[in-house]
Amino acid sequence: MPIIDTILDDFFWRALIGGLGVALVAGPLGCFVVWRRMAYFGDTLAHSALLGIALSFLIRVPLNVGVVLTCVVLAVALVLFSRVKALATDTLLGILAHSALAIGLVTLSFMPDVRVDLTGLLFGDLLAMSRNDLLWIYGGALLIMVLVITLWRGLLMSTIHPELARVEGVPVERLRLVLVLMFSIVIAVAMKIVGVLLITALLIIPAATARRLAQNPEQMAGIAIIFGFIAVSGGLSLSWYLDTPAGPSVVVTAFLAFVLVYSSARKSRA
Repeated sequence: MPIIDTILDDFFWRALIGGLGVALVAGPLGCFVVWRRMAYFGDTLAHSALLGIALSFLIRVPLNVGVVLTCVVLAVALVLFSRVKALATDTLLGILAHSALAIGLVTLSFMPDVRVDLTGLLFGDLLAMSRNDLLWIYGGALLIMVLVITLWRGLLMSTIHPELARVEGVPVERLRLVLVLMFSIVIAVAMKIVGVLLITALLIIPAATARRLAQNPEQMAGIAIIFGFIAVSGGLSLSWYLDTPAGPSVVVTAFLAFVLVYSSARKSRA
């Protein structure tokens, strides 16, 4: 259809459509990040995305596939290391996060024939969104939404009270791995919008903002999606009119919404 083709040929509209798709799944998943206090874990997975990008070029697989596989492997390694209890979890997360980022950068430096826009990968690139990226984003979004809706009750129970969930037969560890897989998919598809260093912000800030307004978990997930839409549309508009970086602009918009909601709530109390 000519109208759809015209829209998809415009890089701004491609970025907006892709960003809205990312926000659609980042909202509900971000709620679990906030509830489970997994912000640093999300940062670790996001930092490992650069290592996934380097390995993708090395073994010649699509970037999104390499990032998902690397994030999953790192998450499984983290679970195994944490069982040893030789190091505190936050220390282990810090080691893995920065080591994965550094190894990825060093690996890319050994590939002179590979031209990589590191700034775009780290902070997002409005011009880099393609039709193929939109297919990745909405394919990943569809998979994640199906998983979230299907597993919502189990994920919620294992988040609120893991011990009780185990007693009732909820596969807590398996659901945790599924959650990690969903995080990995979001990181892989969101690279073009906000970059690997800012993906966790798009997960956390809308969910934290929604928490102030929501009455129940389902409402919080829905409101988080709305604030994600506001962050993406506002951030990309800011980038378009003021020529600011796309990814940071999205995060700044999300932060302004967060500040506005929390300051309004304090005024209403007074």
